[in-house]
Amino acid sequence: MGRKVTLATCSLNQWALDFDGNLRRILNSIEIAKANGAKYRLGPELEICGYGCADHFYESDTLLHCFQVLKELLESPLTQDIICDVGMPVMHHNVRYNCRVLFLNKKILLIRPKMLLANHGNNREFRWFSPWSQPRYINTFLNRNSQYAVLSTKDTCIGSEICAELWNPRSPHVDMGLDGVEIFTNSSASYHELRKADHRVNLVKSATTKSGGIYLFANQKGCDGDRLYYDGCSMIAINGDIVAQGVQFSLDDVEVVTATLDLEDVRSYRGERCHPHMEYEHKPYHRIKVDFSLSDCKDIFLPTHQPVDWVFHSPEEEISLGPACWLWDYLRRSGQAGFLLPLSGGVDSSSSACIVYSMCVLVCQAVKDGNVQVLEDVRRLVSDSSYRPEDPRELCGRLFTTCYMASENSSEDTRNRAKELAAQIGSNHLNINIDMAVKGILGIFSVVMGKLPNFRVNGGSNRENLALQNVQARVRMILAYLFAQLCLWAQGKPGGLLVLGSANVDESLTGYFTKYDCSSADINPIGGVSKMDLKRFLQYCTDHFQLTALKSILAAPPTAELEPLTEGQVSQTDEADMGMTYSELSVIGKLRKISKCGPYSMFCKLIHSWRETCSPTQVAAKVKHFFRMYSVNRHKMTTVTPSYHAESYGPDDNRFDLRPFLYNTRWSWQFGCIDQEVGHGSADAFCSDVHF
Repeated sequence: MGRKVTLATCSLNQWALDFDGNLRRILNSIEIAKANGAKYRLGPELEICGYGCADHFYESDTLLHCFQVLKELLESPLTQDIICDVGMPVMHHNVRYNCRVLFLNKKILLIRPKMLLANHGNNREFRWFSPWSQPRYINTFLNRNSQYAVLSTKDTCIGSEICAELWNPRSPHVDMGLDGVEIFTNSSASYHELRKADHRVNLVKSATTKSGGIYLFANQKGCDGDRLYYDGCSMIAINGDIVAQGVQFSLDDVEVVTATLDLEDVRSYRGERCHPHMEYEHKPYHRIKVDFSLSDCKDIFLPTHQPVDWVFHSPEEEISLGPACWLWDYLRRSGQAGFLLPLSGGVDSSSSACIVYSMCVLVCQAVKDGNVQVLEDVRRLVSDSSYRPEDPRELCGRLFTTCYMASENSSEDTRNRAKELAAQIGSNHLNINIDMAVKGILGIFSVVMGKLPNFRVNGGSNRENLALQNVQARVRMILAYLFAQLCLWAQGKPGGLLVLGSANVDESLTGYFTKYDCSSADINPIGGVSKMDLKRFLQYCTDHFQLTALKSILAAPPTAELEPLTEGQVSQTDEADMGMTYSELSVIGKLRKISKCGPYSMFCKLIHSWRETCSPTQVAAKVKHFFRMYSVNRHKMTTVTPSYHAESYGPDDNRFDLRPFLYNTRWSWQFGCIDQEVGHGSADAFCSDVHF
């Protein structure tokens, strides 16, 4: 036996229920790991079926097909002479468990069920699985050893964690390390959130800083069928140092990270920190003896990996890369031929457009780097078997259609801004006037009801003003889908287009959009991003992609342009309509979701953090105004376009932010508590006109 081990972990772009593709990617990763000299290969959580199967985990078919794939893996010559660690659901005594299955040379060594399930944020593992509650219990089924234990090879000892167990204050690696386990593995399905990557890295480093050891972290990558993007970052650490890392965002379906490490470095590290006489309260882990060695007696000249400095992406880079990779996966797996975006010339729709352009940059770079799968996918999308994308602008013209939907309330400035940006990114740009459709709809109403509504500036009521704005917004949605379905048909090309939305997280939080307007789309790449982050992102795109058209877009005040112009200029602005700034909304959104604040708790926090700019009376007014808007418009979240999850305070009603959508919008008791603190009277009367 030697002292050096070569280990492999990986990031796989698995797709829920795509058993053929998932098997192919698993085998590919094993082949690469073996080619790199690895004797142990770790894969992501539930990689055989895909993590995002959701209620399909209830189906017996899912379990059956997982075991069928496992059989293929066991019998494949590629899996010989390497310990393979794969993830799949397993049923035992009619109870479903989220498991790791470790096998070597056609023999299952261990089935390790997850003990600490993820049940926060977007995770709902308790809905489908039960936690294994007997960590020292030895069990045998399937005529093979199947138990919670650790592997003891000829030269070392290996113990498993699964995803959220690393985040838990009682992580298994602590007890395993004290019991002599030298290599820890973690198979994960950790999704992207802005500013989150350093949390993972710090946890992995901390796991081996305390008591030494080698830590392998594997993660899923890509869009496996829903709002989440799994962002890779597979890594290997030893004694608190990262020695090998995978990329966070890429179009590669398979990425394998390998490292060669010296087991004696672990033993020396522990010799100083973990003395033999340390009191160990727990019963020792059951060890499964494996007649196999990870090391080689001839490894003296084999170089080991040295610590590396992890360079994290800025939030602006994350917005540019994460949603772009998500869009690519969605597009190539949806069977459609491209995207259509209503481009208004404002910050939000311009951000969506820039993300599509970033996607095209990534595709061209991947093809240049020799990614055969990306080239195959792009050729299928453009229906040209000889096509090879080299210029992102040219590719953008093939995959991306933008349209400016003008009305009599649109300004020449926004029209020109949209046109200039479309020209710089290379999209196929259309100019559409919606006035004819709007007048036709209002004409129908006038014939039936005998009255014609007017804007407020023309003497109309608030209800009339709001209805007239909504008609324009909803007409844009109808036309967007019409052009998405028939645009390529009119050009003699096959396929249809996916409609992209462009409502940001703050507008969703307050309901500052029309239900079923052009924010109603197939998918929305920016629905989980705040307005403040989007502005910084566009500044990044201005510099990184040399998109100078964004300068005038950033300088213009955000506006819906749904009310009549004043002397040819925009008079309506978003922040005036909402009654608060986007910066204030970001703060309020974080307090509502992350800090779990109701109206009274939010008021109590903001009177301190906003004390330099607002009096308690002003804070009370802003808090009450927000909760009225939020509760009146919460029903919109039940139909909001599926959006890329990026922000920890997002209001997505699908599974991330579960709330009622019919509130008592007066909040009389809660607002009364605020009034007592500031010495006011009762809360203001409810305005029913806001509900649209």
